[in-house]
Amino acid sequence: MASSKKAIYAAILGNLAISITKFIASAISGSTAMFAEGIHSLVDTGNGGLLLFGINRSKRRPDETHPYGYGKEVYFYTLMVAVLIFGLGGGVSLYEGIKHVYQPAELGDPTISYLVLSLAIVFEGIVWWIAWKEFKKLRGDESNWSYIRGSKDPTTFAVLFEDTAALAGLAVALVGIYCAHKFNMPVLDGVASVIIGVILCVVASILLYESKGLLIGEGTHPETITAIRRMTRDDPAVHRVVRALTMHMGPEQVLLTLDINFNKDLSSTELEHAVDRLEHRIRAVHPEVKHIFIEAESFGARRVDGKPVGGADDVTK
Repeated sequence: MASSKKAIYAAILGNLAISITKFIASAISGSTAMFAEGIHSLVDTGNGGLLLFGINRSKRRPDETHPYGYGKEVYFYTLMVAVLIFGLGGGVSLYEGIKHVYQPAELGDPTISYLVLSLAIVFEGIVWWIAWKEFKKLRGDESNWSYIRGSKDPTTFAVLFEDTAALAGLAVALVGIYCAHKFNMPVLDGVASVIIGVILCVVASILLYESKGLLIGEGTHPETITAIRRMTRDDPAVHRVVRALTMHMGPEQVLLTLDINFNKDLSSTELEHAVDRLEHRIRAVHPEVKHIFIEAESFGARRVDGKPVGGADDVTK
C-alpha cells in the first residue's frame, strides 16, 4: 500500500495544477470539451484525497465496535471515488456535451486550449508513468487484467485507471477542439465532451464492480487457500481438512476459518498443541492471515487425557 501512496500523491499534485489551467483555458476559449476536462481533473484531485483518507482510516487499531479493524475503509472510499467519477466526472461531462450538441456555443480562439492541452498531456503523462511503474512493481509477472481481478487493494489500480482515462480524455478534447475549428462545426466540441463522459463512466463502472466485490467480502487468492489446505493436511495430527473459508477484512488482513478432522487417539492436550502448531505455521508463511479460527473435531473415537470417549469433540480457537 505504501507504493500506491506515491502514485496518489503525484496524481493529486498534477491534477490540481492541470485543473486550474483547464478552467482558465475554458473561460478564454469557450470550449465545452475543455470545461469537461477541467471538471475531470478537479474530480481526480478530490479522488486522490479520498483514497489517501481511506488508507489512513484503514490503519486504525481494532476496538470494541470493530474487533477486526478498519481495513475495509479502503474499499468504501474506493467505492466513493468510483461514484464521484461516474456522477461528477462522467455525468457533468455528458450533460454539458449533450447540451452543447443541441445548442452549440460560439468558439473563441483555440490557441490557449491547444497550449493547455499539450502541457496537460505532458504532465498527465508523467503522472501516468509514475502510476504505471508502481502498478508494474506490485503486479509482478501477472497479466494486467489478472492482477486487477485478483487484487485485494483497489488503490493500486484506481489511480492508474484515473490517469489512463485522463490521457484518453485529453486526446479526445484536443481532437474535438481541432475538428470543431477546422470544419467550423462547434457541435463537435460538444461531441468530444460526450465521449469524455462515456470514458469516465466506463472507468467508474469497472472500479464500482471491483470495489463492491471487496466491500461485501471476497476470499483470498485460490493459490493461498490451496497452500493453506496442503499445509494443514500435511500435519501429522490431521486426518482431513473439511473446509477452509477466508475473507479479506482489508488489503493486508485475512480472516481464516478451518474445519478440521483430527486423527483419533489424540488427547485434548495433543489436540491443543496441534491447533497452536497449525496457527504458527500458517502465519509464518502467510502473514496477511491475521485471524484464524479452527473448528477441531477428532476422527472417530479419541482419548481425552488418556481416557477413551466416543463421538466428536468441537474445539474453536
